[in-house]
Order: sequence, then C-alpha cells, then structure tokens
Amino acid sequence: MRLSPDELIVWQLGWFKLNGTIVFTWGLMLVLAVGSKLVTRHLSVDLARSRWQNLLEIVIAAIEKQIQEVGLQQPKKYIGFLGTLFLFVAASALCTIIPGYEPPTASLSTTVALALCVFVAVPFFGIAGQGVGGYLKSYAEPTFIMLPFNIISEVSRTLALAVRLFGNMMSGAMIIGILLTITPFLFPIVMTALGLLTGMVQAYIFFILAAVYIAAATRKTKTVPESTPAK
Repeated sequence: MRLSPDELIVWQLGWFKLNGTIVFTWGLMLVLAVGSKLVTRHLSVDLARSRWQNLLEIVIAAIEKQIQEVGLQQPKKYIGFLGTLFLFVAASALCTIIPGYEPPTASLSTTVALALCVFVAVPFFGIAGQGVGGYLKSYAEPTFIMLPFNIISEVSRTLALAVRLFGNMMSGAMIIGILLTITPFLFPIVMTALGLLTGMVQAYIFFILAAVYIAAATRKTKTVPESTPAK
C-alpha cells in the first residue's frame, strides 16, 4: 500500500522521475481549467439564464459572502486566489471516487506548495492594502519586542497549514485502503463517502484560514485620536 502518490513512478529517464503527484496535480489542474472554460463560455447578462449559470452564480456568491464575513471588504479582489485554493482542494478530494486516482493533497510536497502560496499571498495582499511601510510596521505591533515572535508566527502557521492538510488527507486515504483489504464491500463505500465529506471540510477550513491570514495582513491599524486638553 502506498502512503503517498510520490511513490508511484509513472515515467523515469535517468535521474528524472515523473511521479503520481505531478501527474495527478497537472491532470486535476487541466480538468479545472477546461471545466471553467466550458462552464463560462455561454454566460448571459439577460434575465433568461441557464440552470448552470444560476448554480455557478450561487457558488460564487457563497464564496464571496464567506470572504466578506472573514473581514475582507472587497471579496472580488481575493476570490481569484482564495476560490482557486478551495476548488483545487475540494476537487482533489471529490475525484477520489475515480478508480486509480490518488489525491495529490495526500503528498506533503503538494500541501507545502499550497501553504507556500498562502505564505506569499499574505504579504502580497498586505503590501497592496497597506503599502510596504504599513505592512512591515504590523510586525512590530504592539511593541518592537514582538518583532521576532511575529516573524516566527508567520513561518509556523505556514508549516501548520501544510501539515494539517497533509495529515487529514493522507489519513483518510490510508483508512479507505486498509478497509478495502479487510472488508471489500460495505465499509469502503461508507468510508469513501465520509472521505469525500472530510475532503470538503478540509477545503473549507484551508480556504477560511487563508482568508483570515490575508485579512489580518490587510487590516489597517487605526490611530487613536489625541484627547483635547481640558481648559
């Protein structure tokens, strides 16, 4: 039994190895890209709209609402990044019903890459919202003594994102694989359904945590007005 799709070698030439993680990741990205193109090719601005467009607008509106509730006041500015993260992790879990498919999120390299995307996006949006000086100043709040602790927090939460997603995804795949060996009928079906639900929950949690980190980076510090001296 494979613990990770990294162990699946699809093609090898000398030192170069094309493993299952790379194949499944690029295959999933291709499916998402082609699917998004097909879904959005006949969008209408009239009152008469297709059911698919109504469903798409409901999903987009729900994602924008979640982003706004986290504290980001311009959800359309962040939906491209956060929505893509959510769809990739969710689709990675949903595609486990396909025989022979292994979710790339079960590999630590994939989850680290996703966490690094959040790690880069936080200062990117933070600088865009507050400017370079305002963002760097947030590391020294409330006092300059907190500077090293804030830097450590920035790195540690990125590592926590990667390990959290990797552990949950890999554990679900391992449980299903073990049950397929012991009881190849009823339990794997139940566990597969439970794995799909867990994958969607993990996609939502990853999406929300990324939005919270970006919201914290883009939050502008409010200055307290000086009190007028009493006459």
